[in-house]
Amino acid sequence: MRIAVVTLFPSMLREALTHGVLGRALERGVVEVGYFDPRDHTVDAHRTVDDRPYGGGPGMVLKVEPFRDALRAARAAMPPGSRAVYLGADGDRFDQRRAREARDWPGFILVAGRYEGIDERFVEHEVDEQWSIGDYVLSGGELAALVVIDAVARLLPGTLGSAESAVQESFTDGLLDWPHYTRPASVDGRDVPEVLSSGDHAAIGRWRLQQSLGRTWQRRPDLLERRAMSAEERALLEEFKRAAAVRRMEDNRVTDERYDEGESNEQDHSATER
Repeated sequence: MRIAVVTLFPSMLREALTHGVLGRALERGVVEVGYFDPRDHTVDAHRTVDDRPYGGGPGMVLKVEPFRDALRAARAAMPPGSRAVYLGADGDRFDQRRAREARDWPGFILVAGRYEGIDERFVEHEVDEQWSIGDYVLSGGELAALVVIDAVARLLPGTLGSAESAVQESFTDGLLDWPHYTRPASVDGRDVPEVLSSGDHAAIGRWRLQQSLGRTWQRRPDLLERRAMSAEERALLEEFKRAAAVRRMEDNRVTDERYDEGESNEQDHSATER
């Protein structure tokens, strides 16, 4: 897959993309990433890419012309049908579904903004999509571009050591991932769940599904609201909820006992002082 990034800081991305699975994917040719710097499309001696905002206010706004020309140069270098995405805090939420959609595109171009953003005329007339990676503000779109590239590239055959890894990750089936364990079997008195060393693959699969459902219920209930659960999944989730309620009661009992012991010790100590 071919990806292009329109950015004022290409070296920032080049360095980050040399590491881990993305670095190996680039070495293997699974992914190709090109960089287009708007400064290369300026006409003044200072290579100016920003100016003061109309209407006043703090910060600077990125100019249309250098970003427009950089984006058009990127489009010319990309396969037909490639889409251009502007990364900004006011874009649509980027999620696993969008990552899967982008994986199937011929290629895509990411436009990384900076400062107060890019002149709205560029956004309205030059890009196809607007994405945000979360409800917070970053100093620039380069970090968001790395997130998008990583999320999409790991879905491509040849990026991960095992194709099964991408299938079993969080959000792939609309659920969070289950807990993972490795050797040793016991650490500081905490043991790996017995079912994982049982050799019973059906039981292990059932446990993993239940844990995924339970974690999603605890941490991202909004995902379950959009999920049409099977009868088996509903039963597993109810079983998880009952077990979680028992654990909470047990934890509360232990906390109360520790509190009572501390209170008794304090009273005894006070009596001794008197």
